[in-house]
Amino acid sequence: MNKDTVCRYRATGNSFISLHYEYLLGATYVREIVRDTCDAIWECLKPAYTSARDKNDWIRTADEFYEITNFPNCMGAVDGKHTRMRKPNESGSQFFNYKNFFSTILMFMADADYYFISVEAGALGSSSDSNVFKNSTFGKLLESNKLNIPDPRVVPSDAEGLSMPFVLVGEEAFAVSEHVLRPYPNKKLTFLKRKYNYSLSRGRSIVECTFGILANKWRIFHRPINVKPDFRDNIIKAC
Repeated sequence: MNKDTVCRYRATGNSFISLHYEYLLGATYVREIVRDTCDAIWECLKPAYTSARDKNDWIRTADEFYEITNFPNCMGAVDGKHTRMRKPNESGSQFFNYKNFFSTILMFMADADYYFISVEAGALGSSSDSNVFKNSTFGKLLESNKLNIPDPRVVPSDAEGLSMPFVLVGEEAFAVSEHVLRPYPNKKLTFLKRKYNYSLSRGRSIVECTFGILANKWRIFHRPINVKPDFRDNIIKAC
């Protein structure tokens, strides 16, 4: 019963009141079932999304990315998605984003097989993706070079034999660094820059599709989540 209730809540986006009538359980009891089960799911599966990856893992992911998108030395695609929510009490405009609705940001990275390999939820909707990524646990480890990233290697089919560092690909909102690439602004681009943007967008489409798969499986993402912030974050991470 508990499992069915939680799956129905996440998969349909129904309210606790509607589940109260469907399962003939008190609305408060249904809420507690969902809270406790989501907490347990995250605690059980958290190691899969927070455990350290070694150099072979990054190389394997980069090889898969190159095979699918033809973008070399790509360790994954990173993005931040705004998840709709009801305005928390006394939060002012902290969660009000540039799209004119209240949200929290899910910052995540995906590999070439549309799997999440890093997730963080709970950032303020008014924050930029670049700042959220920079202040995330993953972003801090990346900046301090503590992610076991392999040394630069020669790009395939490069006649000059130049080495390129392993990178993540993201949208224009992200800041460029040694291990993060973004597209050039679409203004008076040369042929080579347009070609680069096209190749990078093929890699970045992976992360867009990954979130699309998540949202279509768990339709709780199709409506504002009306719970307290800590409860909301665990719902998102459990999904």
